[in-house]
Amino acid sequence: MSQQHSAAPARHSDAVTVADRRDWWRDAVIYQVYPRSFADSDGDGMGDLEGVRSRLPYLRDLGVDAVWLSPFYASPQADAGYDVADYRAVDPMFGSLLDADALIRDAHAHGLRVIVDLVPNHSSDQHEWFKRALAEGPGSPLRERYHFRPGKGENGELPPNDWESIFGGPAWTRVPDGEWYLHLFAPEQPDFNWEHPAVGDEFRSILRFWLDMGVDGFRIDVAHGLVKAAGLPDLGSHDQVKLLGNDVMPFFDQDGVHDIYRQWRRILDEYAPKHSVQGGPPDRIFVAEAWTPTVERTANYVRPDELHQAFNFQYLGTAWDAKELRTVIDRTLDAMRPVGAPATWVLSNHDVTRHATRFANPPGLGTQIRTAGDRELGLRRARAATLLMLALPGSAYLYQGEELGLPDVVDLPDEVRQDPAYFRGAGQDGFRDGCRVPIPWTRTGSSYGFGGGGSWLPQPPAWAELSVEAQTGTPGSTLELYRSALRVRRERPDLGAGESVEWLRAPEGVLAFRRGDFVCVANTTGESVTMPSHGRVLLASDEVTEADGETKVPADTTVWWSAER
Repeated sequence: MSQQHSAAPARHSDAVTVADRRDWWRDAVIYQVYPRSFADSDGDGMGDLEGVRSRLPYLRDLGVDAVWLSPFYASPQADAGYDVADYRAVDPMFGSLLDADALIRDAHAHGLRVIVDLVPNHSSDQHEWFKRALAEGPGSPLRERYHFRPGKGENGELPPNDWESIFGGPAWTRVPDGEWYLHLFAPEQPDFNWEHPAVGDEFRSILRFWLDMGVDGFRIDVAHGLVKAAGLPDLGSHDQVKLLGNDVMPFFDQDGVHDIYRQWRRILDEYAPKHSVQGGPPDRIFVAEAWTPTVERTANYVRPDELHQAFNFQYLGTAWDAKELRTVIDRTLDAMRPVGAPATWVLSNHDVTRHATRFANPPGLGTQIRTAGDRELGLRRARAATLLMLALPGSAYLYQGEELGLPDVVDLPDEVRQDPAYFRGAGQDGFRDGCRVPIPWTRTGSSYGFGGGGSWLPQPPAWAELSVEAQTGTPGSTLELYRSALRVRRERPDLGAGESVEWLRAPEGVLAFRRGDFVCVANTTGESVTMPSHGRVLLASDEVTEADGETKVPADTTVWWSAER
């Protein structure tokens, strides 16, 4: 008997209100929306908040719990909105504050929570503070809110230290009056000096502004970077790449950041409603983008009086390999258990190659990949990896378009690229544009339903058959696999939140674990394997065959069973 996933779409079974479970974030599936690439309401080729609002029913029916919006603040867009000029204003390219208010209200009406990006490590060089700091010159009180320093050398012609920008080149830029300012990213993104009390005051005010608007949480950009080591010491013999090794850089993961987050947590707790179904208020949450050397260091950010979740970059960077996956799963669960925080799992986001392309290439290439690889293999592995991720205890993050099986667009012409790192030769590869191409909604149209005009990055013609229209109701499609997986996850009490898995015996290259009456088996090998059946097949990323109490699991396939005893 052949078994494959159901094509029935998932629906929210909850009442259309956000005032239900206090600890919703412990097992939430959170969908990242990159607004400029999600939906365009006015035909200018750029996605906007009204476009996101128009597609909320799609996200509700997909079965996610919350929407995380990448930055939509007023910005010159030197780094796709991560260079913020005004934290209390919406950039006109995305709409207005009224549009933001309407989006939040409509999301809540659909049973969706809203998480917004917060960018506290740096501002835009067009922020009013920084413009005044430049205009007022050395000694200005405004310069103390950033990291301005005299240079080294006979005439101050050398940078104050040897730090390098994440985007390549020196992390310092000299201004006409001779001083230098620090920017760990692009020169248009000067770093705040979090030792200055005005910076902390300002961001506490910004938090309250958006909480008063009704947002349900914040994703904190570069959460590990706010505090720099005292005296801004040289790296010396350190190498930039050791950031993801065992060394803590003097500009990242300093212990002082935790005092900031303890202050912020008290603000969020003030905003909890008075009543909820469980007798306590539904939490508003913080999510840390914290690149740390180890998952154990990441756990420091989610201690009970700090943040709620932290992205699991160690998992995101793990190859499609059973041994490596089990190691990072165990380490993650072991690290989060002592601090009482949920594990998080993620496979793609706006900064890395989509996992349908990453898994199409040989392991060891990192998260920025320039080749398409074996696309059929990549999609098969991506589907299997998604079912594995959604079966793990904790919260999961999806990146827009992964539910369509979208690959990276690796052959974008140089003249259309907009990633700032692409134009800085010594920095990152600068190929993030490939995962930011606007998603397709329909089979036809100048932008496949993205908007009434074109799109700010060109979409491949093959995406017509990957569109929402093409995949909706189509048995075996990736979209229907996601819908079914999220429905099963919502319906089964043994999925979602938890602290551990019960590993089962399995052949080499196969992961098998039990959670209550649920069993997940992921075959990461290139060959089919035959295993004992574990009950009733709930879902599979590819077609499986059952006979005589055994199940044939194809290569690169994950299977979910209901194993009622």
